[in-house]
Formats: sequence, C-alpha cells, structure tokens
Amino acid sequence: MAALRVRTITLSKHQGQSFGFFLREERGEEGHLIRNLETGSPAELSGLKDGDRVLRVNGTFADTLKHSEVVELVKRSGTSVTFQVLDEASYKSAKENGVDLANPQPISQPSSQNTMNGVAGSTPKPKLCYLVKSKSKSYGFSLKSIRGVEGVFMSDIIPSGVADKAGVKVNDRLLEVNGEDVDSNSHEELVEKVKASGDSVMFLLVDEEADTYYRNSKQNPGVALATMKYLPHKPRIANLTRGPEGYGYYLREDPKMKGHFINDIEHGSPADRAGLKNMDRLVAVNGEEVDHLDHDQVVERIRQSGNECSLLVVDKETDKMYKMGGASPLLYWKEMGGSCEPASTLPIDEQVPHLDPTPQPTVLPASAKPTQEHFKPKLCKLEKTSGGYGFHLYSIQGVPGQYIKEVVKGSVADQAGLEENDIVVEVNEVNVENSTHDEVVSMIKSSGNQLVLLVAEKQAYSYFKAEKIPITSLLLGSTSALTPTTAEPTKVHEVKEEEDEERQKETEREEEEEDVNPSTPPSEPNTRDRVSTDCTQLIPLVRLVRLQLRTLV
Repeated sequence: MAALRVRTITLSKHQGQSFGFFLREERGEEGHLIRNLETGSPAELSGLKDGDRVLRVNGTFADTLKHSEVVELVKRSGTSVTFQVLDEASYKSAKENGVDLANPQPISQPSSQNTMNGVAGSTPKPKLCYLVKSKSKSYGFSLKSIRGVEGVFMSDIIPSGVADKAGVKVNDRLLEVNGEDVDSNSHEELVEKVKASGDSVMFLLVDEEADTYYRNSKQNPGVALATMKYLPHKPRIANLTRGPEGYGYYLREDPKMKGHFINDIEHGSPADRAGLKNMDRLVAVNGEEVDHLDHDQVVERIRQSGNECSLLVVDKETDKMYKMGGASPLLYWKEMGGSCEPASTLPIDEQVPHLDPTPQPTVLPASAKPTQEHFKPKLCKLEKTSGGYGFHLYSIQGVPGQYIKEVVKGSVADQAGLEENDIVVEVNEVNVENSTHDEVVSMIKSSGNQLVLLVAEKQAYSYFKAEKIPITSLLLGSTSALTPTTAEPTKVHEVKEEEDEERQKETEREEEEEDVNPSTPPSEPNTRDRVSTDCTQLIPLVRLVRLQLRTLV
C-alpha cells in the first residue's frame, strides 16, 4: 500500500465564532468525520474536506477515542486547534489493510504544504510579544489610531526599550492583549487594558506586510498562526533514559493546581541529569499534549514509552507567560521543527541505562561478592507519640512493594532505625511484600499506637531475593535461617478475624477524635485533602493514590 498523505491543518477563530464544521460519528462509518463545512469558514479555507477523518487533535491520537472525548479535545482548544486528517478514501483503505494510523508514515511534505486557515508557504505570521516593565515603569511605546483605517497601531518605539527588545515595531497592528481579541476595541479601551495589565503584558501583533495579507484574504489571524520566536522564556525538552530505579522523579497532580508537575527529583537520577526542575509543568509526552489527561493516563503514557521518554516542560515563569497569551507551548515546539531547547547538554548515551524499577540484585565484582553476613533486615519497633510516627509510606502503581520515605529527623521512626528507601517486608509479623498499599495502610491503622516493622534496605533486599532467602526476623539472630526454604510467609488474609474488629474500633475512635479536635487553621489544607502520606495521620495514607496523585516514574 502506498504511503498515506496525512494533512496537518491549524484553524483559528475569534472568541464567539465557530470553526465552521461539524464533527460527526455516523452509523456504518468508522472514525470521526468532518461534515457540513460552512462557506468561507476557517475550516473550509484551511482545506478541510467533507468526509475527512480526524486522526489527531493537538497531537493527541484521536481515532481510538470515544467521540465525546474528541469533541471535548476540540472544545478545550479554545480559539485555535491543530488537526491531522486523512481523506475518506485513504482512511477506508488504511483500515482495510490494517495500517497503524497512530504511526502511518505519511508522505513527507515540505513545510509550505502545511495549511493554516488557507495560508500556505511563507505566509507572513502574526507574532507574540511579551513585555515586562523596566525600572522606569515604562514599556517604551505609544498607541495610535489612524483616521479612516481600522485598528490601533504601535508607535514611538524607544530604541533598546522594553517594547523594542520584545520584537514590537512601528506600525504593528494590535490584535490581542493577554489572549483577548481587541480588534474591535477603541483606542481609549486599549489604553485602559494595557494599564490594567500591570507590570507585564502580552501582545499579538501583525506587521504591515502581514496586516495587508490578512486584510486582503479576509482572515482573522489568531495565536495559533503566530511565531513564538520573540518570547523570552522557552519551553524545554528533556530526553530521559530510564535508570535502575526508574526516571527518578515523582509526577504530581494537586487538586488545587491545574496540570501535571515534576517533583522530588532524585539527585543524580536521569531526571536530574536531563535538567528537569521541581515544579516544572509537564506539557507533552513524546510530542503529545497531556493537559486533557488525568494523572493515571499520563503515568501510563510515560510507562508505555519504554526505556526512553521525551518530556516537554515549562517552568513557572514560562508557563505564566504562555498562559497570558492563550498559547500552548506546543506551538513553539512545532515551530522549531519538533525540537525545543534541551533541558540538559548531556548526550543521551551518557545517561543511566534502563533497568526495571523493581529491586534487583546488586552486581559486584567477583572478588567483592558479599556473603550472608553482609546483609540483615531491621526490626523497628515504634510507639506513636502526639507527633505521629514521623515517616511517609509510598508505593509505585503497578509495582509490588511499600517504601519508607521522608523520615523526620528525631522522630519515632528515626529513633527506631527506619531510613529513606527502606522496603517494608512485614507489619506486625505479617508479610506484606505482595500486599496492596491500602492493605498495608489498613494493617498500620489496626495496630493502634504500637507498630513493629521488618524492613530491609535496598541492597539487602536485592541480595536476599537473588539468593531466594525468605526475609523474616529469623535472619536477625540465626544463621540457620539463611538456607533457602519453600515455606510460605504469612499472608495478609491469614491474619485473625479479631483484627477486623480492632480495625472497626480504631475507625470509630478516629471519628470521635475528629469531632473534638480543633479544625485545621485556614492557612493550612485540611488533613484529609493534604497531598501527603505522613503516618502521623493514617487516613491520608489510604488516599495516596486517590487524592495525592503523585507517582514515581
């Protein structure tokens, strides 16, 4: 079968306008269909055809999504959207031949063939310009209106001033202020909008050549057509190669913050070496936008990448700037030909090679191979104080095991010998290696104010697993226990039924305590909503996956 001719088309519109087409799902037809194109609409001018099938929306593969999900992707795009489409005949032929439409290997086309609202080739582009006031509290420009000419224009640009450095030129026409269409605003209204913007403002402008072009073609250029080259803050792309313990960062989604954020980057990890920073917002994974995905979907997309993954990220300042202009950082990425500023200058082959994130045997030279005497688990006895136990319990979705994290210095956990990254083997003499996070949390709850944990640091755990030695408290004082055995450790479901009764009593006690304890100060998030797994409060432990949405990748 011949290579498919996939077309990339970007549409833009003004607020309150439509793109001028219907997206349909029809009985007896596969795919998401373009229908009812309006004459002279952005959709028709772009070259969309009746019966075209939508393959991608803003980089997200849409052919296998529910129709309602595809509609939602388009709606959430705002005033601009980018489609990858296939004509009806090619789509049906591809389906009949079992072509993978997620990777159709389209015919390579010169950039001049990519169409934006009917604009092809080296069409003049609008430009986004971001201005931050100088110490003199001046942007370094004036606005002017010309009698008989529609629009408001830039004038009196001070050489080397804020506006000049931001890419603003004399006679540029102002189209948008902070992502809002101002084409129909009066001179006075625009002046007030700029003043109200404070110490920074984002303009969408067209120079004289672009203004003439768009007026003659009767098009309204939007931010989706704009060049991002004048913007001072750039998105970054981090190319990661998975290490022995994953990529070495947590992906966090906080209910109070929109987006997916990089957090808790481990020193020396692939994420650290690639230049990721705490609280970078994740925009795209392998070139596909993830804003519309939930936390689990993003994590799954990263895992499906295999050993290597490319993340498009923005720091807080860059994120704020792009949002001010109503633009997606993906626009910059596409303008740069799919390659952003690297987050790191390290070549990929210098990064840590991939191994599975579950604990693995530590490989040592033959001369240094450890014996059983080198490793022992730790039995840690904890008695809860008013400050709780003083550690966090973590698990990785899809990976067995519970891990000790964030041990508070001087806490009960610290004094008992718990350390960062210890792997929990037993809770109150019950093996929990194959238990779920919720099951382990439930066991800790039922233990009341006293808790006994059998843990092993990672190297010891790896050694025992490699040698097929069951990890029990017998390893603490008897060398006879080092002989491998087929005896099965106690399972969670084998715990006496009395534990259920004790768990119920503990739950009732906690409910009573909640009624009498003072409420959380207004400046602090409520304990039940806190993004935490601190064992001081046991209820949030159960909500690790449900509320925290923080996953190690």
